[in-house]
Amino acid sequence: MAIVSPTWEFTEMIHAIFEAPTYHLFFEAILIICIIKLLFSKSYNPEKTILTEKEKSDLIADWVPQPLVPKTREDHPLLDNLRNNVISGKAGKYLTIQGRQCINIATFNFLGMLGEKCVEDAAIGTLLRYGVGSCGPRAFYGTMDVHLDMEDKMRRFLGAESAILYSYGFATVASAIPAYSKRGDVIFCDAGVCFSIQKGLLASRSVIKYFRHNDMDHLTELLIEQEKEEQKNPKKARITRKFVVVEAIYVNHGDICPLPKIIELKYKYKVRVFLEESLSIGVLGRTGRGLSEYYDVSIDDIDFLVATLENSFASAGGFCAGKKYIVDHQRLNGYGYCFSASQPPLCVSAACRALDMIEQDNSIIEQCQRACKLTSKMLRDIDGLDLHGAEESPVKHLRLTEPSDDNDIDNRTLQRIADIAIKEGVALTVTNYLADEYWMPKPSIRIAVNRKLVPEDIEKVSSVIRKATQEVLFST
Repeated sequence: MAIVSPTWEFTEMIHAIFEAPTYHLFFEAILIICIIKLLFSKSYNPEKTILTEKEKSDLIADWVPQPLVPKTREDHPLLDNLRNNVISGKAGKYLTIQGRQCINIATFNFLGMLGEKCVEDAAIGTLLRYGVGSCGPRAFYGTMDVHLDMEDKMRRFLGAESAILYSYGFATVASAIPAYSKRGDVIFCDAGVCFSIQKGLLASRSVIKYFRHNDMDHLTELLIEQEKEEQKNPKKARITRKFVVVEAIYVNHGDICPLPKIIELKYKYKVRVFLEESLSIGVLGRTGRGLSEYYDVSIDDIDFLVATLENSFASAGGFCAGKKYIVDHQRLNGYGYCFSASQPPLCVSAACRALDMIEQDNSIIEQCQRACKLTSKMLRDIDGLDLHGAEESPVKHLRLTEPSDDNDIDNRTLQRIADIAIKEGVALTVTNYLADEYWMPKPSIRIAVNRKLVPEDIEKVSSVIRKATQEVLFST
């Protein structure tokens, strides 16, 4: 066994030091100096300043706390609506506003399920059995059998592999998007999407590329540009996921998404499709199964679709449907699912009963579609207002034919029309948007069709709007 002498080791160490690069020795010397300085330096101990009682009082008197939220101006139109348009009773076919009964074309109750006795009875029966709610998220003793039943029923209704329920409609799409799209991924999004989608895009921290509203040529251009960028860096392209996010019926426009063209682009450019169907489920298609049925497109071509239960199903919350592995991922990664108390069972039962009615009686869908088309026909050619939105859409917009350059002025003009209409027994609403939306739509009166509206009701609505518009825009 060889024995190495200490003298030899020391000699080798000295030799290694002198052979080391100069910059390496310099860097180590600086580190040693810093360590010695830290060891022998005094700890930071600032002197305490003792204030007199007068100095304390002066500082407190001079302190002005920052407001938690910006101050709202007194003439804000939403405040006027809160003060003047107080509703009592149910928001069904009619609204009672300040004691006056009005035809309701303001709230989203497309299939008229709100107020249906069988839907109410289902909710009351569930309330008596389960109570108000679970007070816990789905994964922590918040899942009840009614949740699983509704998920299975919605899965079968849509023809999807799986479905998942969310507690809050707004959070459904806002949670589903960031559950899949992460930092570094690319999302191609229609510029006219609703605010909840915009919040989901922001939460995803992905690269967002907006294409002009419903402009498939512009979307194609962006996809071609992305393809060229990926050719420059194939390694990065292999780990970059691409998504297209659209609404079936755009709530801010009332028009319908050209889904077949988007599916064509999906397979050509290898992107995933997110479809928001809150306004189309229960309305579009022969049996109310939404945009895929309307265009006769397989639901398997849509990577996943989301919708709220708050428009056609007289309930609260939302759902997402798609492949099983996609839905299961949300159970672990969807913030709105994992960290929110589960949907109240009474809301689930109400939606479940409404879905049963749709499946058992397709005439409900037909009545809604007839009302939508008749409304479009009756609201065309109003002097001073342009109608926007597809015939089949339950949401339509009336915008000024000659708008000003100031949205506030246009909003006040449209609100005067709405106020006159309410006095004449027709409940209208003027759209309001948050200032930080990516794309601010033009001011409009938003029309929401209810399948219980008969031709006489729609004729009255048209007559009242024409009269109010004439009075506001053309009276001297």
